[in-house]
Amino acid sequence: MAVTDPHTTNVPTLPAHSDPDTDGVLDSGLLHELSYAFGGPFHFLLPHRFDNNLAAFRTVLGDAGVDGRVYYAKKANKAAVWMERCAAHQAGVDVASVGELREALGHGVRGENVVVTGPAKSDELLRLAILQGCLVAVDALDELDLLITLALTGVVSPARLLLRRLPPTQPHSRFGMNAGELETALDRCVRAGDAVRMEGFSFHLSGYATQPRTELAAELVDLCLTARVRGLQADRISIGGGFAVDYSSAEHWHTFLADQRPEHYHARKTFQHGDFYPYHSPVSGADALSTILAAVPEGGHTSLAGRLKETGTLLMMEPGRALLAGAGSTVFCVQGVKDRDGYRIVTVDGTSLSLSEQWFNSEYLPDPQLVTSTGRPSGSDTHPTCVGGASCLESDMVTWRKIPLPVRPRTGDLLVYPNTAGYQMDSNESPFHDLPLPPKVVLDHLGDRPRWRLDRRPAC
Repeated sequence: MAVTDPHTTNVPTLPAHSDPDTDGVLDSGLLHELSYAFGGPFHFLLPHRFDNNLAAFRTVLGDAGVDGRVYYAKKANKAAVWMERCAAHQAGVDVASVGELREALGHGVRGENVVVTGPAKSDELLRLAILQGCLVAVDALDELDLLITLALTGVVSPARLLLRRLPPTQPHSRFGMNAGELETALDRCVRAGDAVRMEGFSFHLSGYATQPRTELAAELVDLCLTARVRGLQADRISIGGGFAVDYSSAEHWHTFLADQRPEHYHARKTFQHGDFYPYHSPVSGADALSTILAAVPEGGHTSLAGRLKETGTLLMMEPGRALLAGAGSTVFCVQGVKDRDGYRIVTVDGTSLSLSEQWFNSEYLPDPQLVTSTGRPSGSDTHPTCVGGASCLESDMVTWRKIPLPVRPRTGDLLVYPNTAGYQMDSNESPFHDLPLPPKVVLDHLGDRPRWRLDRRPAC
């Protein structure tokens, strides 16, 4: 019987974009078998979607006539399969730790295709990066001094580097160097001679706006020209990541924001609109790159693409979430259901640590889909349901929001959260309560009967 409480019946919904690949997996019958086999939550991965996203970025570069390279931001998802795909397609990888660098190298990514970012890198990370011919994005003057010292003391020479620019529009960022520090850094690179190969400049902007990226990229091109006059190579720039992913339609997103109220959340939990990821973006993924390249910097007469071509400057980018769009989902099994004041509280077999948006004081909003033993139910009834984790913490809510499910959920049903590969699956994972970390299942062949394998096979 459907809930009829007027305060909870008309709960807002945020359906994700329809995705035939994911729908095929949900309708295949495989997920219940895997849930039974693993005895807990798990994630399934679609590597061909990563390949498609990578190809889309490369197509934009080709269409614009721009020499460019795509580096996958490894922090977005720990799965080994993404390293396999980067190696297979000669794509780059962006790493920020010794562990990430070893993981990339161990799966066949060549050192020359790795860029090492992050603040205050350790001696060990810099030494390994130099030995493997990686490109290091230098964040500060003391880091530059350490890199030069390592290169001069018998590690390997030269050390390849970019100088990271502090965004003038985000002066309170803790990353990058201001104009004065960059001037000092250039002097030190010149004095270091053959010990270093200063290949250009980089930045990373918070947010997803495209025009600020065009503006700062144009500034970096000018910096490259200045550096070349001093005898430095300076033939490339990196614009970092920040390519949005479009999860839901504009209509659904704006309606959701307008309609949601505290009573639509368990315990009247409140979130500020600004705390939510922008689940709709009119320009996303490779289209955002196209927009950045086509825009004309303020005061200029040539598009960024034209500026890159006329100066012979290579464009680097480090997308994470955008390469993982549509490339995976998260599956929980319902362990219990209780009725509570006109809605239901479902407890699943995992915790909110396996859906990481709460790390950002937020919530993952795209509606999960209910999959019963007979498939995905449909109907016009509304069964508002929030989702709690299996821990003994009040705050362990996978979804505070009361999701409008079409039928009453039952023990053994599955809840599938769509499009979670980018930053959601494992950024915040923890074996709390001695619960095992959810395994990742790679689906190599779709169809009526998908073929699957574990992302990381257990050691013999």
